[in-house]
Amino acid sequence: MTTTLRPSGPLQRSEGGARSRTYDVCVNSRPVGTIELATHPGLGPSAGVVRSLRIDEPDRRRGRGTVAALAAEEVLRGWGCTQILTSVPAENAAVLRLTTALGYTERGRNMHKELPDGPPPRLPDGVEGRPMTDGEFQEWLATAVDNYTREWVTRGVPHDEARAKSEADHRDLLPDGLATRGAWINVLVAHADADADGTAVGHVWLAEREVLPGERGAYVYDVEVAEAYRGRGYGRALMLLAERVARTEAGASLLGLHVFAGNAPALGLYESLGYRTSQIHCYKQLL
Repeated sequence: MTTTLRPSGPLQRSEGGARSRTYDVCVNSRPVGTIELATHPGLGPSAGVVRSLRIDEPDRRRGRGTVAALAAEEVLRGWGCTQILTSVPAENAAVLRLTTALGYTERGRNMHKELPDGPPPRLPDGVEGRPMTDGEFQEWLATAVDNYTREWVTRGVPHDEARAKSEADHRDLLPDGLATRGAWINVLVAHADADADGTAVGHVWLAEREVLPGERGAYVYDVEVAEAYRGRGYGRALMLLAERVARTEAGASLLGLHVFAGNAPALGLYESLGYRTSQIHCYKQLL
């Protein structure tokens, strides 16, 4: 039996050059599932995305999904893509095994935490949070764009595409800077540290958005402890500050974030604070 992809709709093109198309997964011309392919809106036409892949129940566990995924690679190569990305729900062990077997590598994961009712958590003694100042914002923004660019470059994205994505994301998410509605950037100030008394030792940026499908909340877009003050517990304090801002400013009961693969210290911190993985983002270079 031969498994192939057959277009089920026209090729869609946007003004920016992005493409998308849906296909039937067929066995000897008999539809047994669907797959939707696209180019990544943020990374440009060289990055393809498997938006969805579904095999009908009677035809599962027969290798149909594997062949469809490999056929998708050929389609995306024809579009000029040099890499392919997909996101898998953390609880879907079968699909995670498939992506691993096909040579995908984890790029990062989405995590979330349900915030309990009642007063927000207290910050540790010796630290306090406050809103970022205008002067601090300008310095932070330049560094944030550079750092986010490097994160994508280290994961195989060409520098120009990574830079364009970083600049566009920050521009879209903070169109009015610190005055952007539904966004908060706070700094953590230390008072009990001998060499940091009154110093801002880190920052956290939150904004309102969908955290889980159909569920809105607050999302941590950036959190960082200044290099000179790492290893002193300020990372945990910043995440507690994030919970306080989410509860008191955003009125949210759900807090989400993204962590890049390989950042074991951050992943360990989030897990210790009660965050759970909801989606795993994977990628594969197309040779």
